[in-house]
Amino acid sequence: MSLPEKIGLWALHRCDPERAHGLSLTALRAGLVPLPGPVTSARLETRLAGMVLPNPVGLAAGYDKNAVALAPLMRSGFGFLEVGAATPRPQPGNPQPRLFRLTDDRAVINRFGFNNDGACPISARLALRPRGAVPVGLNLGANKDSADRAADFAEVLATCGPHIDFATVNVSSPNTEKLRELQGRAALSALLAGVMEVRAGLERPVPVFLKIAPDLSPEEIADVAEVGLSSGIDGIIATNTTLSREGLKSEHRAQAGGLSGAPLFEKSTRVLAQLSRLTEGRLPLIGVGGISTPEQAWEKIRAGATAVQVYTAMVYEGISLAARLARGLEAIAAREGFAHVADATGTGRDRWL
Repeated sequence: MSLPEKIGLWALHRCDPERAHGLSLTALRAGLVPLPGPVTSARLETRLAGMVLPNPVGLAAGYDKNAVALAPLMRSGFGFLEVGAATPRPQPGNPQPRLFRLTDDRAVINRFGFNNDGACPISARLALRPRGAVPVGLNLGANKDSADRAADFAEVLATCGPHIDFATVNVSSPNTEKLRELQGRAALSALLAGVMEVRAGLERPVPVFLKIAPDLSPEEIADVAEVGLSSGIDGIIATNTTLSREGLKSEHRAQAGGLSGAPLFEKSTRVLAQLSRLTEGRLPLIGVGGISTPEQAWEKIRAGATAVQVYTAMVYEGISLAARLARGLEAIAAREGFAHVADATGTGRDRWL
């Protein structure tokens, strides 16, 4: 991490967390953040659901909720970006404060509640984004007061689908009441059927991923795997934030909301490995949760991930983390004798089962 980035992080950590989040996006848009540009090589290039990624390190949804900083983010060293979540109609989300740093735990608790500008403004920004080698996807959400939440996901895809490279169905946020109930087998099958019907009608059908919670039982994980394999989706993202507070020591550990960051690493990696065993390579997996070092990203890949995503660790490590992770993965793969990082997918799965 460079000295200017260290100073910037120090200053942001003196602000309210949500204000710091907004200021970091403003700094990116203003060109105040040094960016490495694309990070790629033959060893890093990864194929995921028909997309070619410059490297397998992606930005998870939740940072650029409204797709306002796409151009600089595409130059930040990520191999792919996910923005959103977007809902059909704008919504303010939950009352503030709703974002809390757990510095001692290298973690964050949020209860944003899908605050966003709505699908139409986000779609317009996506349409104007620079086209390049870094795929950009959208996290699909549902309005809190919707009469038919399952239909909301399909509606957002219909609005934004022409301007994205992939879409993620997010039924695993803990901050919208009863949203996680849509992860049950029957409800999830029906919801995905509606999304896939809209996808089939797009002029350029895009890969559809499903993002799941880390708090599912083995039986629920098996149901997700079965629905994923039968529904025609293109991959599963494991995992979203957790409701667990086990082992935390920071001041804000009792706050309501979803916990992300370092404490999630083991729990999310175990879910990832279980999905890998159940799907047996028939469905690409994206590993997310607690990654802050190249070694942890490598463990996710060895547990079954084709690619990984990060977000919370940037609160503590800065945006330069993306490039450091990608270059670190390249070095580890070379040391371990893999011609491509993706060749290591699943090679260490049994350690997590």
